[in-house]
Amino acid sequence: MKMRTMLVAGVVGLALLTATVIQARSAAGRPAPPVQAAASPRGVAAEGRVSAYPGSEVRLAAERGGRITRVLVEEGQAVAKGALLAEIDSDELRAALAESHARVTEAQAEVKLADVNRDRRERLVREQIVAAHDLDQASRDLDIARARLETASAEVTRYEAQIRKTRIVAPIAGTVIARQVDVGETVETGDHAFTLANLDRLRIEGEADEADAGALAVGSPVAITADGYEGRSWRGSVEEIADAVTLRQLKAQDPGRPTDTRIVAVKVAFQEPAPLKLGTTVELRIEPRRP
Repeated sequence: MKMRTMLVAGVVGLALLTATVIQARSAAGRPAPPVQAAASPRGVAAEGRVSAYPGSEVRLAAERGGRITRVLVEEGQAVAKGALLAEIDSDELRAALAESHARVTEAQAEVKLADVNRDRRERLVREQIVAAHDLDQASRDLDIARARLETASAEVTRYEAQIRKTRIVAPIAGTVIARQVDVGETVETGDHAFTLANLDRLRIEGEADEADAGALAVGSPVAITADGYEGRSWRGSVEEIADAVTLRQLKAQDPGRPTDTRIVAVKVAFQEPAPLKLGTTVELRIEPRRP
């Protein structure tokens, strides 16, 4: 009986040892489970600044030097295209223009008289009362009178052009966002006078790190946030991506970020109204390109 018990125990032990060996070999041959890659952060972070579309912001300068006699607008005022913004003293030019108009009137009278004289000489030549030389002289007098009229008319045009340069007018409809002149101030040619912008046509000029260039795509949704608007964001979309990598132009909001990094410029269009002012610095979260 004792021998039978020992035999059974030995068989059971051998079976357990065999099962353990088989299990170990099976585990050694089984491939390890794949390591899952860390999830990429949601979206591409970028910085930008609210700007006007090309042609929607203009900087106006004085085209002629002189004393400012009138300023008709204030900062923040909306103006129509062609509206008069300011005037520079033009009294001397207007006096010269009046004198030029008088010369035109005088020249017109001379042309009229020379034309009559030529017709009279032509009739007398046909009647053989005067020589052909007299007709030539009359024709020459008419040509000279016409040339004087053209000269006087050109002078009028020149003074009118100079007077137009004393008027600073709005080349576009928009809002006066900067005014640099006051009545009585003397300006030189090229001095900055006003800045106009169409605030209905704003977009964002952004900068994304060059390492994120592959994740950018035209049409990608963009979330726009800005300091001073806690908890608020606005929808936008990428409408343009630069073809070349350039150095950073915007000053990084984080002082710890390097300023000499290379970036990809992106243009972002607003998809909804936003209270952001021209020049506001914003943060962008751009949805990455789908594989």
